[in-house]
Amino acid sequence: MLHDTPELLDAVRARFAHVDSCPFQAPRIFFENAGGALTLKSVVETTARFAAIPDNQGRDNVASLALVETINRAKADLAVFMNASSGQFFAGESGTELLFRMIRTACINAPRGAKVIGSSIEHPASRSAARRWADIAGLDYVNVPHDDATGLVTAADYAARMTPDVAVATILHASPVSGMGMDVAAIARTIRAVSPECFIIVDGIQHAAHGQLDIDSYDVDGYAISPYKVFSRHGYGIAWVSDRLTALPHDQLIDAPASGWEFGTRDTGAYATMSDVVDYFDWLGGQVSDSTDRRARIEAAGHAIHAYERQLTDTMINGFGNLAGLRDMDHVTILGGADNPAREGLVSIVMRNMPSADVVSILNAQGIRTHTRKADHYSGNVLTPLGLSDCIRISVCHYNTEHEVAQLLAALKDIRA
Repeated sequence: MLHDTPELLDAVRARFAHVDSCPFQAPRIFFENAGGALTLKSVVETTARFAAIPDNQGRDNVASLALVETINRAKADLAVFMNASSGQFFAGESGTELLFRMIRTACINAPRGAKVIGSSIEHPASRSAARRWADIAGLDYVNVPHDDATGLVTAADYAARMTPDVAVATILHASPVSGMGMDVAAIARTIRAVSPECFIIVDGIQHAAHGQLDIDSYDVDGYAISPYKVFSRHGYGIAWVSDRLTALPHDQLIDAPASGWEFGTRDTGAYATMSDVVDYFDWLGGQVSDSTDRRARIEAAGHAIHAYERQLTDTMINGFGNLAGLRDMDHVTILGGADNPAREGLVSIVMRNMPSADVVSILNAQGIRTHTRKADHYSGNVLTPLGLSDCIRISVCHYNTEHEVAQLLAALKDIRA
């Protein structure tokens, strides 16, 4: 796997732009992947190529037909990448905007007086949308509290508050604050056991870069990702919607095809860069498996990524060589606990008697990029119940190295000293 073959890790890193240096700061270690992953070099090249093309889709010329073919290929690639045998993919402004649209559609079509269920661990992208549109549509919002100690919400937590009149449900796949991944399939089964026709929408934005996606196994109706967090670029989001969600009346132009979700002319280059991302997972899967099936290679890549990132976070927590890990630094507290099996490539910490912003600034001056999460409208749902005003988020991806983790541990030790 990745940690056993340095040559493969070098090949992985060679495919990403600015993997070890910032164009504004020079050498740096990138542990801010939850804020936006590194970008594939192929994505940069594809973006430039398509930005120069003046033609639009839907015209009777060779260039326009090529653009349509590019979009269709990207949608087919996404279906393999996310294992979706039905439904459709479409692009929007951002992952957040797409979550709002899907949740809005489900809420305004729900029977008045029905319920919307969601959890307190959710990012405001889904939580804000659910609460806003529940209120507008005359629905009751049901909050499922997450476990503060583990940073998780479980199927059992949902089950305790489920009733047959729940018409819409939201699920967070992974938290960008606690770093923990939720069992989406188990939560969805719990919801459907009580309310089989419930529309279930998932925020997959944080999860997408850290392991394979499997829409068919979730039994949900909507799933959104932000491509800039899974090796593509800013400026668009991707959603998958089930056929039954598409069948509901939703925002679209008068007399437009009933199955359409997109508004205006989309950026063909955005779709094309998703093919680059899927091609990358396919390539990586071919390096870590002997499979000749594309989906199987993508699954192998996901397993390899998850295993390697687990090694990186375990090294961060348990130590490297003679360097103490976070769990052995008496001035450090690890959110979610040191031994949490749900962790996905992210460790959030606080340092005793030192504001998180100061720690992040000190690390940044040493070329180690991390991030401060504050108890604001983005992260207060996780931090405030813990009595914290802020934390330091250290987020890795599979192109990071154990040597980079060692440099982080040495820097944190020096800060304390």
